[in-house]
Amino acid sequence: MIEDSYLATREMPWRQFGGGIDFKVLRTSQETGAWTVMFRCAAGCAFAPHRHLGGGEYLVLKGTMELRGGKEQGGTTATAGDYGYEPNGVLHDSTYFPQETELYFTNNGAIQFLTPDLKPDFVLDYAKLREFEQAAPLAAS
Repeated sequence: MIEDSYLATREMPWRQFGGGIDFKVLRTSQETGAWTVMFRCAAGCAFAPHRHLGGGEYLVLKGTMELRGGKEQGGTTATAGDYGYEPNGVLHDSTYFPQETELYFTNNGAIQFLTPDLKPDFVLDYAKLREFEQAAPLAAS
């Protein structure tokens, strides 16, 4: 029998991703490599530069996210209610959160995080995310 999934996300603890970013793993798939998380990003924090090795989708639930410098610098500024698709191969040298932000994010594969000079650092995929979730300390509520 095929069964659906249900998570009471408000009851799930936030875990520390690092650098002012917390996360909740909602789903990982060994079959497809896809994974879904919620991110909570403190005002003023940013994701390290990264390249998508699979298409991804986001929905901003609260706050503001600036990609590639935001709208003022020719990039994208996404606010609560905005949706975006990030294709395989896209490079995000800057993903900044000027205010506390929460977003729902699904990636259909891995993300390669990069150093500030855009050299490979580490790859986050569904399996590494599962490991990371088990080891990550709880975040403050």
